[in-house]
This record gives sequence, C-alpha cells and structure tokens, in this order.
Amino acid sequence: MRTGIWQLLPNETGGTQPQTCLVSSLQPRTTISKQTMYRRIGQIGLYARRPVRYVPLTATHCRLRLAWSREHALWTPQQWACVMFSDESRFSLQSDSRRTFIWRAPGTRYHQENIIERHRYGGAGVLVWGGIILGSRTDLHVQIGTMTSQIYRDVILEQHVRLFRGAMCAQFVFMDDNARPHRANIVSECLQSEDITRMDWPAFSPDLNPVEHVWDMLGRRVAARQPPPTCQPELRRALLFEWCNIPQDQIDNLILSMPRRCTDCIASSGRHTIPGLLFTTEVFDNKKTLQQPEHI
Repeated sequence: MRTGIWQLLPNETGGTQPQTCLVSSLQPRTTISKQTMYRRIGQIGLYARRPVRYVPLTATHCRLRLAWSREHALWTPQQWACVMFSDESRFSLQSDSRRTFIWRAPGTRYHQENIIERHRYGGAGVLVWGGIILGSRTDLHVQIGTMTSQIYRDVILEQHVRLFRGAMCAQFVFMDDNARPHRANIVSECLQSEDITRMDWPAFSPDLNPVEHVWDMLGRRVAARQPPPTCQPELRRALLFEWCNIPQDQIDNLILSMPRRCTDCIASSGRHTIPGLLFTTEVFDNKKTLQQPEHI
C-alpha cells in the first residue's frame, strides 16, 4: 500500500490549507515506520504539539477585551511597573487532556486553527497562587483545598498583596481575574480598607496576563528535575523551589511586554492573541513533554 502524509501547504492567499501528498518514492505495498513518518513530516516543518486550550469568547468578551487594550495600549513602562499581576493555577502530575496532539508549524501555537476551546478544567492537582511585579514577586502560595473568598482575603490579600501595597504606597495597582472568590464583597471591602487600587480586568483574558507565561516556565522547570516529582508532596516542594529560582529578568520581560499584548489584542479585534515573547511552550523534548506536570 502507499502511505499518505497530511501536511499544510500555503495557498494563494498566504494562509494554509490541508492537502494529502503521497511519498512519491514509495512503491505499492510499501510500509514505513511511525518514526520515519514523523521524520518526514518534520522535514516539511510540522511538529506534534499539544494544542492551546482557551475558553470560547462571545462578542461581548471581545468588545470588552478590545476596550481594555485600547485604554492601556499607551501606558508607559513606569505605569506597568506599579502593577502586580496575579493568578492561580493548578498543576498535576498527569492529565487526560495531554493525550491530544496536533501537527503544526513552529510559531503557530496560538493560531486559531490550533486552539481547542474548553469551558472548564478538571482533575486533581496542586493549586497555587502567585503575583509578579517589575523587579520582584510574591512567595508562591500552595492552597490545600478550594480557594474560598475568605481564604483569598485572609491569606492572599492580607499576607501577600498588602505587603507590596505598603512598600509602593498609592501608585500600587493590583490585578486579579474575575473568578468568583475574587469578586466577593468581603474581598472588595478588604481592598477598599487597605486603599488598594484594583485594575479592571476583561473576562477570559489569560493571553493578556503575563503570569500565564510564568506558569509555563514553572512547569518546564519542574518537568526538568531529575528525578521528576512522582507524588503531590514532591510536586509541591518542587513548585515552591522552582518558583523562587525563575530568573527575575525573564519575569520583568514578560511585564514589559504588556504594550505589545495590548497591540496584538487590538489587531485581532479583541479575539485571543499570540503572546509576543519567546517564553511560550514552543519547542521541547518529547520525553520531558510526556512527564511535564499539567498546568491548567
């Protein structure tokens, strides 16, 4: 039999279209190994990668994202230097969602055709919270159980965010997303009582938050450990250690990329964008990929 190889070939408009090409050198009833097929596909510039997963955006989401990006597109580095970006993430040792692979060209990770939309995450793991600001970062908080509004107020705000507000005074701006515990009345009252300015944030905008790239870096560093963590206590210790050892200049570069993120969002009319940095999970060894803790 002949073996067909699917590839993406440029069309006349400069985009890509799926086409089937047969390996012309093969004779009828010729078989090739999986490794050979992977190698031949790699020669035409396609590689197996896990797809990006995003929550689907409505027209309202896009409109709000576009408005936010226009409002902040001309912010100076000095203004961004006063913003603490924060986020929560769940890391697990393995996940069913990592069984899915797509074939794509380098540099196309965030192209729309390579994104899978999902409405929620699942699976057991370690929930962490972290905040970054130009020149510094918070300690990584590992949450046992659910992050409630009371825990968010008593631990995250009181023990972490408030310290940075005290050091930076009135210029300090706190960014968090629209998760339900973050928007509870007791949280808003705490921010007001501590005179902490909260940045308005458009829903479903992980591509605008530089902390998302820090989670990618953190997951890579944990996956590279030898031996890798095999249980949740080991994963917790590894996350805490590697968080402290991420180079600060890499974090600073992510924060200073905010004007570019705003510009990209404007160019895409508020749709999900391609983060313009080299810290995305673009290329890594397949063995590390299979062992890498899932960042959700």
